[in-house]
Amino acid sequence: MLYRIRHVTRFDYAQPAAFARCNLRLKPILWSGQHVLDHALSVEPGGRIFPARAEAGLANVVRLVLEAPTNRLTIESSARIRVDRPIPVPSPGDRTLADIAGLARASRDVSPAGPAAYLFPSPQIPLDAAIAEWCAPDLAPDRGVLDAAHALAVRIQRSFDFDPSATLVDTPPRAAFDKRRGVCQDFAQIMISGLRAAGLPAAYVSGYLRTLPPPGRPRLVGADATHAWVLVWAGPELGWVGVDPTNGIWMAEDHVVVAIGRDYAEIAPIDGIVLGSGAQDMHVSVDVEPLEETAAWPVFREGSLFPGPCVSGRTRRNTARSKGF
Repeated sequence: MLYRIRHVTRFDYAQPAAFARCNLRLKPILWSGQHVLDHALSVEPGGRIFPARAEAGLANVVRLVLEAPTNRLTIESSARIRVDRPIPVPSPGDRTLADIAGLARASRDVSPAGPAAYLFPSPQIPLDAAIAEWCAPDLAPDRGVLDAAHALAVRIQRSFDFDPSATLVDTPPRAAFDKRRGVCQDFAQIMISGLRAAGLPAAYVSGYLRTLPPPGRPRLVGADATHAWVLVWAGPELGWVGVDPTNGIWMAEDHVVVAIGRDYAEIAPIDGIVLGSGAQDMHVSVDVEPLEETAAWPVFREGSLFPGPCVSGRTRRNTARSKGF
């Protein structure tokens, strides 16, 4: 599947912002099953953009510095990307969770994709006894890793309500767990907490999920959204395998990986500092446009009652509040 992706973020400031220094993680990474054909980044009213090192996780990072006062900042990321990712199929021969946990502890891979880095609690995803106990029935040590990961994702999708008003971007996993509601970030964090409590490497994925309009209706510009899901390390043979607990499915052709980290804080699309005063608003528009159609895993439709991707409205309100833009 070939996609054209357009992601526009606009910040409106009530009073001119005198200075901004931001990290942008908007270019999709090179990852198994996807290849970035081209990418462009534009900023209005302009500024200095230069490469930066990813301090953690797997991300393409650039630094943006604005030194002239402005009432509006618009950042547009556009890309063409090819995704060819088969749906995993659990097999009786898959390694068990006990095998995976042992291999991960013994791993000497210290690269950003090494499993050992994703075994332990992270700042936004602590271990939690209640979450671990709830996830445990799906994570028996003798169960195959693919079967277990998919079963847990499906149970989260069936047990939690998708509710953009229930949580904020910095809501801890336990709070969303107690409410039994939230958005994709919350469901991914709950699943990761449970997997890590069972001794399994689990990573947080930031990216996109395409949606389709209801039959007979035009596709709405900007109606797609940023999304979050989970990677589980399934051993040296299978590597990292993606599961989407918001929708209870595997990561497949409709998922585009932008960045991978221990939690959201490591791979937020935009973070940094802005010097200024007064109120501010953040607006996000995302389009994931297929340039060719293939017979692939079912995609999700705008306005469906089925839990879908993180809606841009929640990202708009809460990212602006938590990141100080």
